[in-house]
Amino acid sequence: MFDIDFSRLIEQLLYQPDSPMIFSSGIFLFLFLAFTLIYNLLGKADTLRILFVTLFSYYFYYKSSGLFFWLLALVTTSDYFIAKAIAGVTEKGGMAKTLVALSLVLDLGLLVFFKYTNFLGETICTLLTDWGIHIPSAISGSYLLGVTWQPRDIFLPVGISFFTFQSLSYTIDVYRGNIKPLNRLLDYAFYVSFFPQLVAGPIVRARDFIPQIRRPLFVSDQMLGTGIFLIIAGLFKKAVISDYISINFVERIFDQPDLYSGLENLLAVYGYTLQIYCDFSGYSDMAIGIALLLGFQFPKNFDSPYKSASITEFWRRWHISLSSWLKDYLYISLGGNRHGKIRQYFNLLMTMLLGGLWHGASLNFILWGGIHGVLLCLDKMWHSVCKVLSPLTYLPSKHNPNPTKNWFVVLVGGIITFHLVAACWVLFRASSFGIAEQVFHQIFYKFEPQIFLQWCTSYKAVALLMLVGYVLHFMPEFLSVKAKDFVTRCPLVVKALLIVILVWIVIQIKSSDVQPFIYFQF
Repeated sequence: MFDIDFSRLIEQLLYQPDSPMIFSSGIFLFLFLAFTLIYNLLGKADTLRILFVTLFSYYFYYKSSGLFFWLLALVTTSDYFIAKAIAGVTEKGGMAKTLVALSLVLDLGLLVFFKYTNFLGETICTLLTDWGIHIPSAISGSYLLGVTWQPRDIFLPVGISFFTFQSLSYTIDVYRGNIKPLNRLLDYAFYVSFFPQLVAGPIVRARDFIPQIRRPLFVSDQMLGTGIFLIIAGLFKKAVISDYISINFVERIFDQPDLYSGLENLLAVYGYTLQIYCDFSGYSDMAIGIALLLGFQFPKNFDSPYKSASITEFWRRWHISLSSWLKDYLYISLGGNRHGKIRQYFNLLMTMLLGGLWHGASLNFILWGGIHGVLLCLDKMWHSVCKVLSPLTYLPSKHNPNPTKNWFVVLVGGIITFHLVAACWVLFRASSFGIAEQVFHQIFYKFEPQIFLQWCTSYKAVALLMLVGYVLHFMPEFLSVKAKDFVTRCPLVVKALLIVILVWIVIQIKSSDVQPFIYFQF
């Protein structure tokens, strides 16, 4: 009766290197429906439900990185027992610090090996050659100059930067006394591997998530409605806006920027600025929405970052879980602002340099982070020297004795901040410094603004989606709240209809291949 190709079905269920499972793929939607049914049947059986979700999460990771799920298990097991050992130490002295150092070495060691081996090897060999340092040869006894690095074929497991940081924060929090260690390895495995945020964040803190693990399963109407709204919003951002403008415009420009005018390069910069936001915030929205459908609450990860009036405000709104992680576990550990301005600026710069390196093994990412670090330092200097013109300053008006924002400064600061952030994204997106240089060269020396109408005609759909994306991003917050409340109040049938309509739109405009999320590579 049913003509089912079981070999094809089994093939889809196995790991496919060229097609990792993501939230917007058909295989995930199919599996998630079956998963939800079983999940709700296990609602009152806490341990079985936690075990089931953990096994599904490991399968989800297997579909993303194959047999490298053993890394996830290794990080989980080691940090669980290290945290238990830290809690068992009566004095937070040498032994506790040694255990924290062990966790750092294990987690960061794995991260460095899989993500940075080739980058560090190539960089060190290049520096030794540039500095004219002779290296003794173990074979011939002679001295070698100009040693080159032979790249190793090392697979980069998806999301390794996220789950190592998440697990590492747990052991540090136990050491600091902020939380108590879990008594069940299963519960900790559930926390680290929980599939909505496993491969691309948000980075969920143990103190926020652990209290929810053994809580009775409950999904309120508000949680259900908000979850569906976030899934719809995230899917629209990712599969409609981000994927389309990337494939049909942004990629073409960044592949060969010198073949296009400066105006087209500038529009591609604006396009990528929107693309990376829609891609990453879209994933975060779907992750938070799926978690809500399962009864778990994640903190917000994006808060309309391009509305920021300063670089400092931008980093309070962009990738909030990573920004707060870097602040709490790196910036503050370096000394924060406790040792004077100069030390504070140094700590900021180091934090952002390492934050840039976290994003990828490339000098582009390091420079991107370094520029943001310098901009943060300049921003803090500006606020301290010229408080009246600070966008964060509130000034009383004649008709209102209560402080109000200086909207002119906020507007000007917002325009400047947006373009500084967009310019930095060029380094983030470009495959090399040469490509980034070509983009800027075209913009500043071959702008050709007269072709704008021609571009709009040639790229009608791209122009429309970019306009829609930016309008939705910059619209007042209360309109977004009203849209969420509308979806929340809708009957379940209407919610389902909205999802069907969106899936139909995605099918109409999608490319032949599912586009992986940008942050999967980090």
